[in-house]
Amino acid sequence: MIRKCIILSAILTISFLSSCKDDETEAPIETEEITFTKEGEATLLKPNGDTIQQIDIEIADNSYERQTGLMYRESMEDNRGMLFIYDNEAPRAFYMKNTYIPLDIIYFAADSTAVSFQKNAQPQDETSLPSGEPAQFVLELNAGLADDWNIEVGDKIDFERVD
Repeated sequence: MIRKCIILSAILTISFLSSCKDDETEAPIETEEITFTKEGEATLLKPNGDTIQQIDIEIADNSYERQTGLMYRESMEDNRGMLFIYDNEAPRAFYMKNTYIPLDIIYFAADSTAVSFQKNAQPQDETSLPSGEPAQFVLELNAGLADDWNIEVGDKIDFERVD
């Protein structure tokens, strides 16, 4: 009985001490806003070569950049996008974890031909958004632009890096 009282007293003491907060209030951590950095220019083209739209792009071509993508961005101008470049063509899937803006995701094959879309991907949704077809390039734009610009499967992307 004494042993049970000692154990119970110890548990109560530990839980009381662990629940006490320090009187000091912690200052909020200030984070820097992530801003667009133009790393290239992309032209979206119809199969006959007619220009659909030209945009400035950020390029995600390493593992960290591809995993982070447009996460934590509050907005993006309509004449901008992010182009993900992979070393090979393969089935791809994206999701919207920590992404605050709705996006259109366009998957392109190794020959730069659009093979599929995920339109109006919703912020913070962790549902897998697969390419359906093998893709080597993936372009993220503000939601609605794929329809506004009439981008279709079979259209092409041409891009170049800038200094």
